[in-house]
Amino acid sequence: MINKSLIIIPTFNERDNINAVIEAVLNINHEFHLLIVDDNSPDGTADIIRGLQNRHSGKLHLESRKGKLGLGTAYIHGFKWALQKDYDFIFEMDADFSHDPNDLPRLLDACVTYKADLAIGSRYSNGVNVVNWPMSRVLLSYCASKYVRFITGIPVHDTTAGFKCYKRSVLEAIDFEKIRFTGYAFQIEMKFRAWKKGFNLAEVPVIFTDRKLGQSKMSNGIIREAIFGVILLKITSFFKR
Repeated sequence: MINKSLIIIPTFNERDNINAVIEAVLNINHEFHLLIVDDNSPDGTADIIRGLQNRHSGKLHLESRKGKLGLGTAYIHGFKWALQKDYDFIFEMDADFSHDPNDLPRLLDACVTYKADLAIGSRYSNGVNVVNWPMSRVLLSYCASKYVRFITGIPVHDTTAGFKCYKRSVLEAIDFEKIRFTGYAFQIEMKFRAWKKGFNLAEVPVIFTDRKLGQSKMSNGIIREAIFGVILLKITSFFKR
């Protein structure tokens, strides 16, 4: 039996990367499908994707939204689409090659062979595996993950990681209407909710490489959301079973 696997990649102004990342994912020796959720990129990202769909008929899908609505809502849009299409495993992945497409089978194997419900591509489970980031950003990211782990108690070293594989049962169990955050804290909230529901979280060591093309979407507002959002997550969890 073939497990249906879908990789979701949100995009906004990724024309410099999108062609290469599509080819890299769909040329892996596995029956991966790919859904791009594009937030009306003014640089023509969606047009490039449409131009590739005939070459990858049935495997490359595009959902275009009307504007820049946030990372979290893009993934939730993709999750709902994936569940409607009966995919067994649903991945989160960036468009800029900071996540290595060759690690996708390893994340899938953690769920299929080693029975993880949520496999996390982890930068910090085996030292610090980050390439081409300035030291200030490495420290910010590493300390943020430690802070989240301390506040929430979640047993994950890389709590802010955005490279993940979910079993569909995890996404079916989460009420997307109750997801509070749309930026950096979205990644934390999804792990926290999965863990609180009793699912098995596993970390797969990966090497994270900073983007070479295009512009980062990181901002001070996103970081503030993560810092204060974690406290809110912990407080509200006390009032739920």
